[in-house]
Amino acid sequence: MNLTPTEMDRLTIFTAAEMARRNQKLGIRLSHPEAVALITDEVMLAARRDMPYAEIRDMASRLLTTDDVEPGVAEMTPMIYIECAFAEGTKLLVLFEPIAIGNLPLLETTYPGQVFTPEGEIEFFEDGESVTVDVTNTGDRDIQVRSHTHFFESNRALDFDRAATWGFKLDRPAGMGVRFEPGVPQSVRLVPIAGNRIVQGQAGLVNGPLEAEGAKARGLELAQARGYKGA
Repeated sequence: MNLTPTEMDRLTIFTAAEMARRNQKLGIRLSHPEAVALITDEVMLAARRDMPYAEIRDMASRLLTTDDVEPGVAEMTPMIYIECAFAEGTKLLVLFEPIAIGNLPLLETTYPGQVFTPEGEIEFFEDGESVTVDVTNTGDRDIQVRSHTHFFESNRALDFDRAATWGFKLDRPAGMGVRFEPGVPQSVRLVPIAGNRIVQGQAGLVNGPLEAEGAKARGLELAQARGYKGA
């Protein structure tokens, strides 16, 4: 039989996942490749079975805990990106912190890449200017907006008061984001973009300083012309 590179990759994932399952049965804690392979294999199988997207994400979050993996593996796996073959086509599924905290105490040891944090909660963007907007996804599939995105320029199918979000980003730590499901209204808090407040690229509605004279008006005109909801 002739296998495409994608099919060869799938077989590699399955083989590594089977090794992980064997080790689990023997009470052996999983390494990082084994843990990622097991989660990936289960998610890809669920997609082939045409399970709903949200159910797959929920299932994946319950597959492994820190009790199942070697020390440091959970910290090495802050997120997993998986391309899944659904009946309607390929979709990217992103799992954030896919390995949950287990019941056993975490081992008191150090390892490469370990992060030590102080006691207590760390508050991001707790002071200063902010704005809260109600957002509705008018599209037919989930939309993910990342923390670095100039929210004014986010996906044109998102319906919200665009003018109110000029110069703002999501109130999320770097690398995180918010998922908007079709037809489900959601309120999000935004904070000002800091630094020199120059936005380049993205949706191309600014491409320059946010505070430049007439920049906001031009951005709104472009958004309206290109069919951005809420503009």
